[in-house]
Amino acid sequence: MTRTDTIVAQATPPGRGGLGIVRVSGSKVPEIAAAVVGELPPPRYATFARFLDARREPIDAGLALFFPAPHSYTGEHVLELQAHGGPLVLEALIERVLELGARRAQPGEFTQRAFLNDKLDLAQAEAIADLIDAGSRAALRAALRSLQGEFSAMVRALVEALIDLRTYVEAAIDFPDEEIDFLTDRELSGRFAAVRAQFDGVLASAQQGRLLREGMTVVIAGRPNAGKSSLLNRLAGYDAAIVTPIPGTTRDVLRVPLGIDGMPLHVLDTAGLREGGDAIEAEGMRRAHAEMQRADRVLFVIDAADDPAGAAFREQGARLPAAVPVTLVFNKCDLVVAQGAEVAPLAPGNDFSRESAPPRVLVSALTGAGIDALRAHLKQCMGYSSVEGGAISARSRHLESLARARAHTEEAARQLAERRAGELVAEELRAAQQALNEITGEFTSDDLLGRIFAGFCIGK
Repeated sequence: MTRTDTIVAQATPPGRGGLGIVRVSGSKVPEIAAAVVGELPPPRYATFARFLDARREPIDAGLALFFPAPHSYTGEHVLELQAHGGPLVLEALIERVLELGARRAQPGEFTQRAFLNDKLDLAQAEAIADLIDAGSRAALRAALRSLQGEFSAMVRALVEALIDLRTYVEAAIDFPDEEIDFLTDRELSGRFAAVRAQFDGVLASAQQGRLLREGMTVVIAGRPNAGKSSLLNRLAGYDAAIVTPIPGTTRDVLRVPLGIDGMPLHVLDTAGLREGGDAIEAEGMRRAHAEMQRADRVLFVIDAADDPAGAAFREQGARLPAAVPVTLVFNKCDLVVAQGAEVAPLAPGNDFSRESAPPRVLVSALTGAGIDALRAHLKQCMGYSSVEGGAISARSRHLESLARARAHTEEAARQLAERRAGELVAEELRAAQQALNEITGEFTSDDLLGRIFAGFCIGK
């Protein structure tokens, strides 16, 4: 893929519509415009024109807009032909442009050229795709913040803080004969603490943005017949899973995408956790544990009528992933009320009354009681109440780069505290800075660019 050739693609969704746009970018735009429109339109003015084929016969009539380089989306000459939105009309326009020396654009190639021509950085480029794919207003606002440069500004502020630290440390290395030992200076420790606080803020905002973009993965787990599949059906609003009184009905992982007020949620129903069972059931439990390892949260369902004290969680809790938060869902509360009993975990003095105990929600998958409270709890877990103030659209690769940068920074602080090894401190800070630069694209590989822009739609 070269940057000197001219590319063309349909910029509006495929199918029929009142309006369709064909976008052209590259050095041949002026001659292509002269051939298709009859003349080069004045810059940045919508000009009515007939779009001509090779025999100078009209293909269609519409508006032509010319954006000369470098003042265009891609930084190159750009021509947009706004025609009627019939597939045959738009394909005829594209074929005419191909005849004049252009080639079809690859997915995301217009935005890739904008990045390569310094019209936006890599985080902003990815935010464009996130803006198009946003599944909720909260996700849309987060993507818009990133597109406007808020995420990039956070990252660059971190980079500047690391550069200040490196400058301070390298000054101590270059001037070892000074009376003041800069590496034991309290100010340096204070700067490390300030950088840690910056990392905390950026990571928190980026984590919320990833959840808004990718959704939260929730695994429903628990003993057989606790009501896991019934809970999934109640959350989904339809019979997504088979429900029977027979223990072990669910043997494989069932994935259902849901939305809570526009917030994406991926809910997985899994096989019941218990000792024994046949080989198929054992494989189902193995898959359940594997999915829990990858989840953002586990909903551990307990039969409140049969196990009001939550013994099932006490038995299985140690086998759940330690790094994955758990919510206890006491199901069948309608039966408990009908029996005139109380759910023991809500009583003071029991194991679940400690502040460190998992949060718990009482529901009835049969009647729907408590389901709204569970949805509200999941929204809170996704950060729904906190994203309004400043979540930014982020991807898993951003979080990985931030985590690596923070790890290098922590290692630099450790080297400083334990060894006063200035050269090692400076090298760790350099590695942290490089990890951050991968987010904005100041340091990146061609392979990474290929993976990122391959996920864009053609025409953008």
